[in-house]
Amino acid sequence: MSSHSIAFIGTGVMGRSMAGHLLQAGHTLHVFNRTAARAQPLLDAGAHWHATAGAAAARADFVVTIVGYPSDVEETYFGAAGVLAHAKPGAVLIDMTTSSPLLAQRIAAAATARGLSALDAPVSGGDIGAREARLVIMGGGDAAAWARAQPLFAVMGKVIALLGGPGAGQHCKMANQIAIASGMMAWCEGLIYARKAGLDPARVAETIGGGAAASWSLSNLAPRALAGNFAPGFYVKHFLKDMSIALESAEAMQLDLPGLAQAKRLYDEVAARGWGDCGTQALFRLYAENAGG
Repeated sequence: MSSHSIAFIGTGVMGRSMAGHLLQAGHTLHVFNRTAARAQPLLDAGAHWHATAGAAAARADFVVTIVGYPSDVEETYFGAAGVLAHAKPGAVLIDMTTSSPLLAQRIAAAATARGLSALDAPVSGGDIGAREARLVIMGGGDAAAWARAQPLFAVMGKVIALLGGPGAGQHCKMANQIAIASGMMAWCEGLIYARKAGLDPARVAETIGGGAAASWSLSNLAPRALAGNFAPGFYVKHFLKDMSIALESAEAMQLDLPGLAQAKRLYDEVAARGWGDCGTQALFRLYAENAGG
């Protein structure tokens, strides 16, 4: 695979691992993160630090962003020190944040007007998928730009799919989050029922995980929750952001999603108890406390 100059903006829980895989693959990495200390492991491995997103983008043929909220995406791309104002002509801009489909379309239009290409390519798989380079990458945008970026995606992910034009990747990610939202409630309710019935919920999780109730969340997040480990593989606060985007998109399509709405209400309660910086498995803690321990 050819070596490229890549700007990587956002080195949090997932981004740090994703950027590390690109660096290990032999690419030149230019990084920016609002909290500089989070990029230090990459700098120690040979990445180059820049003081702004735009400064990193100015050095790169590909710009990869994975930040927190749509407001962060907007500032990263449209700000005076942002990507669009400073990216090299012909560069491919790849936003891997879970964000708004409408914002993805705006970025694509602005990029095209500046002689750039933009892709929305949100991911699923959490911290484990990022560490193991087994992410699901869902794409929207121009097919030629996607083909150019494909070798980079192959370093970070396992399932890689272009779903349509600008915004299609974000719509696919919304479908993913909608499915996960009800699934999180499902395993929490199943295991709190098992505990209340006097069973060992860990053994129940292992048992039902071998049958029709199997899911990624049951296999990966339930054991953490049962062990009292609520460290973030994916933050509650970010999942709430995703569910809000999905509900807004559904409302715009005049679509009623009662499972998603109920999950959002429960996660609002999780956040209200001060657990917004916990992993999404903190939902089980809510069920446990509501059940009396």
